[in-house]
Amino acid sequence: MQLVIASDHGGLRLKNELVELLKKAGHAVEDIGTHTDASCDYPDFAHAVAKGILDKKYERGILVCGTGVGMSIAANRHAGIRAVVCSDTYTAKLSRDHNDANVLCIGERVVGSGLAWEIVKTWLTTPFSGDKRHVRRISKIDPT
Repeated sequence: MQLVIASDHGGLRLKNELVELLKKAGHAVEDIGTHTDASCDYPDFAHAVAKGILDKKYERGILVCGTGVGMSIAANRHAGIRAVVCSDTYTAKLSRDHNDANVLCIGERVVGSGLAWEIVKTWLTTPFSGDKRHVRRISKIDPT
């Protein structure tokens, strides 16, 4: 699975930890920034990740900021992106199983690195159920 990951300055440390863990676990991951702790704007990174997924360059994306909320709001502005903020593994599991989430947003100021890694592993290993009711509901998300 080709993954893309990005953060703003508020999520830089956690993003860097996740990049290393993902690589150690054998995942192909592209880190598109930020690479410094200088103040930057989270929408720029959220839009870049969303565009990469919609262009089929990546299968899924991970975004990290202070809470995950800003990244999620910005990414979800793109039709076809289903970004979810997760602070626990149960939400991560159901976001994939029921919602086929393609972007995971995590808050560095909300979860520690150990829990964040558990959330990421759960999210990456949970398939979409494909259940008819979930497919029907997902099809109603983006306006036609």
